[in-house]
Amino acid sequence: MAAARTITAEQRSAGQHATGHHAVDLATDSHADDFAAVIRAAGLKVTAPRLAVLTGLADSAHATAEQLFDTVSAGLPGTSLQAVYGVLNAFTSAGLVRRIEPAGSAALFERRVGDNHHHLICTGCRSVTDVECVVGEAPCLTPGDSAGFILQTAEVTFWGLCPACQAGALASAPDL
Repeated sequence: MAAARTITAEQRSAGQHATGHHAVDLATDSHADDFAAVIRAAGLKVTAPRLAVLTGLADSAHATAEQLFDTVSAGLPGTSLQAVYGVLNAFTSAGLVRRIEPAGSAALFERRVGDNHHHLICTGCRSVTDVECVVGEAPCLTPGDSAGFILQTAEVTFWGLCPACQAGALASAPDL
């Protein structure tokens, strides 16, 4: 099971990732061969932009296409934002990447797929953290009336204040 990694909105807008990396360097990335095998196993052609996007996603648990573009274009200057979107769409269709769309936020992409996890989003700093399934197996929640649908998954997003924002709110609160 993948460890939870959190990135704040400030890090996201600065092009930083949870590991602090800014650019993808495929020449020195030890995972490039592993990522090439993953891409091939999904039935996709291995290209430099695909390797770079997958590497960028390995460095950031939840990233927007724009953040990935900033990361990828630093190492592959000829890459366009449209190309990054194309790679993300291909990866999503192939099941290599999951797209989540939190309310009021750009779509986020993550490599953690194939399990039934959910997300915690801070209403203060917009950091995103993975959380395990609420109850049991997929779908972990069932509606009172499924309207004839065969349920496969339930996407749950929890909203609240992360510990850092809680501490900031307490520190800035006036003494009573």
